[in-house]
Amino acid sequence: MKWILTLFLLTSLAIQSQKLPKGFSYIKDVSPTIQGELRYCYNNNFLGVPVNGYEENILIVTTPTAKALKKVQDELATKKLGLKIYDAYRPQTAVNHFVKWARVINDTLMKQQYYPEVNKRHLFKLGYISSKSGHSRGSTVDLTIIHLETGEELDMGSPYDFFGVSSHITYENLTEQQKKNRQLLQKIMRKHGFRPYSKEWWHFTLRGEPFPKTFFDFPVK
Repeated sequence: MKWILTLFLLTSLAIQSQKLPKGFSYIKDVSPTIQGELRYCYNNNFLGVPVNGYEENILIVTTPTAKALKKVQDELATKKLGLKIYDAYRPQTAVNHFVKWARVINDTLMKQQYYPEVNKRHLFKLGYISSKSGHSRGSTVDLTIIHLETGEELDMGSPYDFFGVSSHITYENLTEQQKKNRQLLQKIMRKHGFRPYSKEWWHFTLRGEPFPKTFFDFPVK
C-alpha cells in the first residue's frame, strides 16, 4: 500500500511539473491583465459540449505571440480598454473533434445561435470547419476588446464564432459604433504584427509565426 501511495505522489508531482513545449508561453505569465474565456472548455460554443483537448480555461500561445499581445494590451490600457481572448492555442485533438461533429449532419443543437442561415453540410466548403487549424500552430488567437473596469465587451455587430456574412470584416450593415469598434480592433492588431482573417472579425495570426508548418497536439491545461 505504501508503494502505491509513493507512486501516486510521484506521478502527481510529474504532472504538475510538466512544461510547455519550447517556444510556448502561458499568456498570464507575459500579460496577466488579458482576460480569457475559452468557450471550448464549456458548453457555450457551436458544438454545445466541451471540446476534446481543452482541460482548463487557460491561454497558451507561442512566446512571440504572447509578447505581441502584451503590446496590444498595453496600448489599449491607455484607453481603459483591454483584450478578451476566446481561443488561443488549439490542440489537433480539438480540431479532430470539430471534424467529427461536422460530419454528423443531424447534430444541430446550437444551430440557431451560431449558424442559423448556414446548412451544416456546407461548413467545410464555406471554410468554417477544416481538418487543420492555424490555432494548432500556436500563433493564432480569437479575441475582442473589453472595458477594463467592467469587463463589458465592445459591440462588434455579431457574436464570436457566428457563421455568417455578418462576421466578415468587410460587412457594412452595422451601426456607426459597431464599425468603429471593429476598426479599432483591426487597426491595433495589425499595428502589432497580426494579420486578420476576412470571414471572422475576431481571428488574427501573428505575421512571421515561429511554427508555420507544425500542428501541435498537447492539451490545454
